[in-house]
This record gives sequence, structure tokens and C-alpha cells, in this order.
Amino acid sequence: MKKILLNEKLILAIVVINVVVIFVQECGVDHLALSLIDIVCTLIFVAEMVVKHREYGLKGYWRDRWNALDGIVTLLSVPALLAYVIPAVASVNTIIIFRALRVFKLFRTARRFPHLTEIWAGFKLALRQSAGFLLGYFIVIVVISMFNSALFGKVAPQYFATPLDAIYSVFRFFTVEGWYEIPEAVVGNLAPVWMHVIRLYFCLLLIGGGIIGMSLINSIFVDALAADNNDDVKAKLDDMERKLDRLLEQQKKDE
Repeated sequence: MKKILLNEKLILAIVVINVVVIFVQECGVDHLALSLIDIVCTLIFVAEMVVKHREYGLKGYWRDRWNALDGIVTLLSVPALLAYVIPAVASVNTIIIFRALRVFKLFRTARRFPHLTEIWAGFKLALRQSAGFLLGYFIVIVVISMFNSALFGKVAPQYFATPLDAIYSVFRFFTVEGWYEIPEAVVGNLAPVWMHVIRLYFCLLLIGGGIIGMSLINSIFVDALAADNNDDVKAKLDDMERKLDRLLEQQKKDE
């Protein structure tokens, strides 16, 4: 049993089966066989977690990031079994949430993705290097949102009633989502002069915050994400250059 539960390929196959079952259930297919498969898969994951705790110890298990992810997903899946054992609780909001969280079992397949660790390390590096610009961009959004809320809160309350609503609306606007709906809701029945002024204002916001701002974020983040690869390439080129220099020196000595 221990060898079976520590077999990563077998556990991965069970995860895939369980994800397929959950997908079918969420599509509205309610069958006893599907419920039994889900219960058995969850119990297997619990047994796997227990065996790994005995094998690696409590600290050893949770120190490993992949095991920690598996453990969290398994613990979130266990309360959903109550819906099978006690049908009356199936409609309780908390149980519904736990049943929805079962879909995170798909994350257990992540460890099989090639080079995922390197990709995650590059993502964290890119996030650190672009954190300053992201923070500045967020501050700009907050300032503009407060300004828009003060100006247009009563004219277009569905977008700018509060600064919090305005932040969401400005973010939508910067991502070119509803870029024409929001200005039209603001101008309403204003005088033509003010209509043109407000439309110009939103056009400038779209160009500055949406087109230029989002493009800068993308370029900075992608450049930081590729920085590791560039460093590796540069190191290899430097090493190759040193080898060529040694070969040339050796050739001169031989002559």
C-alpha cells in the first residue's frame, strides 16, 4: 500500500480521473457512480497524505512546496464529502464552497509540467523587478479614481459612486473595457462644449493610462522575465570568448 500511495504516476492518473469526474458533475450530470469515484479518489488522497506524513514527518511533509500544495487541496476537498454522507447539508453555503474548491485538485498535476520551477522563479524575479512601476501605476489609478469620483460620482453613480467603484471603472477603462460606455454615461445631456471636453479628457486617459501605461507594464514585465535567460546567454558568450582567446594565444605560440 505504501509503494502504491507513493507512486507519483499512479496518483497523477487518479488526479486526472477525479478532475474529469468533477468536470462532468459540474456540467450537471448527477450519477451515483460519479459520486462514488469522487469519494474514493478523495479518500485515496487522504491516505496518501497520511502515508507521506509517516514517511517524511510533519515538518518534512509541509516543508516541501508540492506536498504542501497537495495537502491544502486535500484538506479543502474533505469537507465536501459531507454532502455525500448527509444529503441535507448539500445546500449549505459552506459545503457548496468546499465542493467548488474541489476543482483545485487540478493543481496537483502542476508538478509534472516541464521547467515549471524555473518559470516560477523567473516570474518571481520579474515581479520583484517591476514592483516599483506596478505600485506607481496603481497609485496613479487610485488618484485618478478619487478625482473621477469627486467629479462624476453624481452624474454616473454606476461607475463613480465611491472611490472603490471608480477604481474598478478606471481599471476597466485602462484595459480598454467599456472605453466608450463610461464617457457616454458621464456626458449624458451636458452642453456640447462640456461633452467635447469630457470626451477629450477620457481620450487622454485612454492613451496615457491604457495604451501607453499597459504597454509599459507588459514590456517591463516581459523584459524582467527574460532577464535570467539573457544572463545565461551572456555568460555562455563570455565563456566562449575566453576559450577563443586561449585558442588564438595557443596558435600564436605554436607559430
